[in-house]
Amino acid sequence: MTVHRFYGDLAPWWSLISPAEDYVEEAAFAATLLDGARTVLELGSGGGHNAVHLKRRFDLTLVDLAEAMLAESRKINPELEHRQGDMRTVRLGRQFDAVFVHDAIDYMTTEDDLRRAIETAYVHTNDSGRAVFVPDATAEIFAPETDHGGSDGADGRSARFLSWTYDPDPTDTTTVTDYAFLLKENSQVTAVHETHETGLYPRDTWLELLREAGFAPAAVTEVTSEDRTPRTFFVGRKN
Repeated sequence: MTVHRFYGDLAPWWSLISPAEDYVEEAAFAATLLDGARTVLELGSGGGHNAVHLKRRFDLTLVDLAEAMLAESRKINPELEHRQGDMRTVRLGRQFDAVFVHDAIDYMTTEDDLRRAIETAYVHTNDSGRAVFVPDATAEIFAPETDHGGSDGADGRSARFLSWTYDPDPTDTTTVTDYAFLLKENSQVTAVHETHETGLYPRDTWLELLREAGFAPAAVTEVTSEDRTPRTFFVGRKN
């Protein structure tokens, strides 16, 4: 799996590009689906911006492919266990009450990648536990879009971004997002462009792969006050 600059040398800008406070509502909704769990493994935990909210209710272990993103997460979640690993292959040798996978699951660009990530969640889930997956979109609700944002830091740095998501080939399982970043530090502004390829699957594919792994699957529509299409949260319960 490619480690993009976004998650490598640009990782120290993550808190300005995607501030932790932007995750409050979505993390709260995820917590309703994780309710009853004590230990939670988060795969693809990134900069720890979901974890900073979820750790108030759960005992979290965080796994991410990018060591630079784990370093950012450790700054705001120093009390949590962080492990470097690929969600398709990582094996920690223990199980959890629940597994949570936020939008890092979008980087599973083939059905086999997605199958392997779901299997990782299954082998790390206790009997009677569950896994929750949060893709940005399914094939049924995907629409091209643009977004923008960013913020100013107390250290004098500032970041702004523009993103453009589209589907060059509707017959395959991927979409593309082009990012443009403007990063200001010490009055110097740097421009960075990066292209990310992400996976896109129908709802039925999700449910079938969860069932194939051994989960009892369900699709739950997100409740959100944000001005966007609600996401579909996929929940797999281990019987």
